[in-house]
Amino acid sequence: MDKKTKECIQMLRDLVSDVQGAPFPGDGIESELYSIWYEHTQRAAVECFEYLNANFPKEQSELGKSIDRLFEK
Repeated sequence: MDKKTKECIQMLRDLVSDVQGAPFPGDGIESELYSIWYEHTQRAAVECFEYLNANFPKEQSELGKSIDRLFEK
């Protein structure tokens, strides 16, 4: 496994870990805690997408389509 792949796998694991640790924004949690978690997770997601775009450019168009499907309603 090459260095780029190992780095990508680690970034994805970190992102999934952040998402799994999501606090539920309900009565039992303060909105400030949720905001801190949300900002942290968004930063991890942006770093992950930027890394994928920079290091795996030929897959970029397919990745973009997959990302768009995630946000369809």
